[in-house]
Amino acid sequence: MKIRTILCLLPLLLLSFAPLSAQTTNTYLAGTLSGSAPSGTYPVGKFNVIWDDDRKQLQVFHQDRPEKSVFETVAGQPFVLAADGEGTFEEVRGLFFISDERRFTCAEQKIRGIEDYGNAVSIFGDLGCDHNMYDLAFNLTFFDMDEHSLYFEINVGGANRVFFTYASPSDEHIVGFGTQFSFFDFKGKRLPIWVSEQGIGRGAQPITAGANATARAGGTWYTTYAPIPHYITSNMQSLMLNNHEYAIFDMTQPDRIQVEVWASVEAQRVVSGYIFHGDTPAELISQYTALTGRMRPLPDWILEGAVVGMQGGTARVREVYAQLQAYDVPIVAFWLQDWVGQRTTSFGKQLWWNWELDIDRYPDWDGLVRDFADANIRMMVYISPFLADVSDKPNVRTNYYRQAEELGYLVKDMYGQVYNTQNTDFSAALVDLTNPEAWEWYKGVIIQEVINRGAMGWMADFGEALPYDALLWNGETGETMHNRYPELWAQFNRELIEAVGLGDDAVFFMRAGYRESPRYSTLFWLGDQLVDWDEHDGIKTAVTGLLTSGLSGYVFNHSDIGGYTTITNRLRNYHRSEELLLRWMELNAFTTVFRTHEGNLPDDNVQFYTNEATLSHFARFANVYRAWGFYRRAHWSPKPL
Repeated sequence: MKIRTILCLLPLLLLSFAPLSAQTTNTYLAGTLSGSAPSGTYPVGKFNVIWDDDRKQLQVFHQDRPEKSVFETVAGQPFVLAADGEGTFEEVRGLFFISDERRFTCAEQKIRGIEDYGNAVSIFGDLGCDHNMYDLAFNLTFFDMDEHSLYFEINVGGANRVFFTYASPSDEHIVGFGTQFSFFDFKGKRLPIWVSEQGIGRGAQPITAGANATARAGGTWYTTYAPIPHYITSNMQSLMLNNHEYAIFDMTQPDRIQVEVWASVEAQRVVSGYIFHGDTPAELISQYTALTGRMRPLPDWILEGAVVGMQGGTARVREVYAQLQAYDVPIVAFWLQDWVGQRTTSFGKQLWWNWELDIDRYPDWDGLVRDFADANIRMMVYISPFLADVSDKPNVRTNYYRQAEELGYLVKDMYGQVYNTQNTDFSAALVDLTNPEAWEWYKGVIIQEVINRGAMGWMADFGEALPYDALLWNGETGETMHNRYPELWAQFNRELIEAVGLGDDAVFFMRAGYRESPRYSTLFWLGDQLVDWDEHDGIKTAVTGLLTSGLSGYVFNHSDIGGYTTITNRLRNYHRSEELLLRWMELNAFTTVFRTHEGNLPDDNVQFYTNEATLSHFARFANVYRAWGFYRRAHWSPKPL
């Protein structure tokens, strides 16, 4: 599930490698503003767009609050600039190393006029460029969207980098941006928006240096599975980008924000988004989710106790189940990710990515499902959009990778070949979810192998690793589809449960996501935290991630109890301690879902079933979690934000 690489490194190497940034590009683009247009107030729906030619400033007010701007540019400073660049995206096991070489910049904004269309207003002009380039035309248009949302569009011809700059006071706090692990307030930060692996360590040492030295897998403070181009400020201003391309929010300047979008040909080089009006954070979140889609309340059953995540086969599961019964643990589901069989790789214990039951590992599966159902316990499993060639698996019945390859249903590279990506000791390919036939075929596979086998939920893993240079069935590339793919993966899973009449009862949980993922997903989880206490990748990041993601509509989210990423290394081991496990149980008793995970090296971690102390603590806080079910239901009615 994580970046799968062994971190066996000599101490000398660990000490000599500095952490690598996962994404680098150019810095803030400054420029000049000249020209003129008549000063005036232009009503656009419930908003007033005001141009002050003396101050060279654009402001937007809501008509219900004429004293409070919802958006304004910096007086006398340019607000639309452009550049042309050639970006490089290097993908390493789900992390992306991004750089940009600018061929020219257009940093001289010249205002030529304003056009009032009644339900829209457009300010237009030219952008002067260096390198003897001709001027480029630009226009910024505001459209009436609804009572509390104003849509904007920026058009610049002849350049593939668009910069949108506007005011942000030095004392303003900026929060949101989806699932962010390291910071809650982003004022002063430069934040890329690109779905990726979170990394191993993300700045914690020596683990990050080791992961970078062996596999460039350390990540950094901004690498995350679910970044969202949306924020809310302490001044009750809020903005959302509509683009799926790579973007950067530069908040390093004390008085402004600059948004850089790598505008693609597929999107007609248009940058668009929404400005929201609201007097409270709840109102602003509500306006945002009204456009992007809201999560539906979870079914009651999952609020009644623990989702027991474990592995080991039928006999081992029954053994642990008996232990939990002896401690009166309220159980709502067993989540058995190794239902497809388990392989040992350099990273630990991983799965066979071929979504059919391993009948040798789980004999009498039907009896296990039936016994759980009699006790009102659901069965949950694991799937992903990846398929791996399992020709070397002893008891395989159907090799779905080979089947998908023959049907042409896997993502291709630019040469029309199947795009296999390396995981650890094996490679895999993504199902092309832009292909309607592949969609229906894969849906049939999951219904037959998962739902018809009695599963009432699953981890819908991955979704973040579509290569930038992939070519999809719909003709688009990873440039526009990379951030879109996790939304399609969420939509696919939602359609699955709706197709079999389980839309209100089944639960799937995801880590990768983008703006519209909450419209479809039933539940999120934060991904693969380190089994540690630190603020970079450990338990503290679980708290930060829950807070930031909730502000961008990920209202049902949770973390693995105890964390996931476990490392055995001669310099330092990262093994889950009993103390960490107990404290994480206490934390998750007050979150959305109470679910365990053994981690990638289960034998090196303390587990909920390890001893009397862990079992009794698990029982106690599973009951604490259940006791707060009434509170969760009350706050999810009539619907979440």
